[in-house]
Amino acid sequence: MSPQDDMLKKAESILQRYDELSRSLADPAVLEDLSAWRSLSKEHAELSDLAAAAAEYARTSRDMTAAFAAAESEEGEMKELLEEEGHACKQRLSSLAEKLKLLLLPKDKNDERDCVLEIRAGVGGEEAALFAAELLRMYRGFCAAHRLKLEVEDENDTELGGVKEVTAHVTGSGAYKLLKYESGVHRVQRVPATETQGRIHTSAVSVAVMPEAEEVDVELNDKDIRIDIYHSGGAGGQNVNKVASAVRLTHLPTGIVVQCQNERSQLQNKALAYRMLRTKLYDRYSAETRSQYDQNRKNLIGSGDRSERIRTYNFPQSRVTDHRIGLSLYSIESFMLGDIDEMVEALAVADREAQLALSEEK
Repeated sequence: MSPQDDMLKKAESILQRYDELSRSLADPAVLEDLSAWRSLSKEHAELSDLAAAAAEYARTSRDMTAAFAAAESEEGEMKELLEEEGHACKQRLSSLAEKLKLLLLPKDKNDERDCVLEIRAGVGGEEAALFAAELLRMYRGFCAAHRLKLEVEDENDTELGGVKEVTAHVTGSGAYKLLKYESGVHRVQRVPATETQGRIHTSAVSVAVMPEAEEVDVELNDKDIRIDIYHSGGAGGQNVNKVASAVRLTHLPTGIVVQCQNERSQLQNKALAYRMLRTKLYDRYSAETRSQYDQNRKNLIGSGDRSERIRTYNFPQSRVTDHRIGLSLYSIESFMLGDIDEMVEALAVADREAQLALSEEK
């Protein structure tokens, strides 16, 4: 079987499954079963783009076959026109095949999950803390544009308006998929407001994006967790320093520590802290079991490790450069307001191309 025939067979199989789902969703028995309807609706939605590409591939394949078949019984100019049409379809099939291959790649099982976003100021003192606060505002803008909800759960501010560290919870459709490429070290080059001689300083901020874990993903044992209750240190009016509502959890086997103080009740902070701990443990265990594929694609889009420098923000040149794919954008003002879609999409494309290259090597 030729590669073209093989792809046509896959396209027809996709269309058959899509039609089956469409019929099932119209079945009165399925409509009465909410759980079944949700499951089928999810699969139907996930297949929609793939089905559209498969339908176009099948249609183009039929057109090509028909054009070449008709050309055999014609002569002269008509024969040339039909052959030309057939070759145009054949060329179109090649690009459609690449599109289908990308759409057929396995999806990241965490893509549709909510996520936890951590931002920590690194080298650079107060300037790093100020930039960390700017990154938080950048992500707020990006999330708002994509109808995602970003809620800060723990924050350690500085007197000048910077942020030493902040943990936020991001919820909404595809939250992790949209933010997962932001993990790593973000470097900023600019003249700080406190610099009197106009010298450019370089500071760094680390970002970590983790898919939110569900209770079934990570089992927590109470004997492995130390719980500390303390007084909130941030804003909170009369509640601060009077009611011990802040919660710190230490996972003894791994040494992972999480804390939450932004809610006014101890019960709420405790629930949020447990969710954060579960997510950090899920992230750790997932990292420990990554496949060889993740190691191979690091050359193209990086590992996503928070210790890896991924991006530089050069304010004097109004330039933002992502070092994983070598892309530079000269629109730093809009970028810092949350207009980072072009960068996010370029990283997603590089990731898919890396997956495709690896799948073809196997």
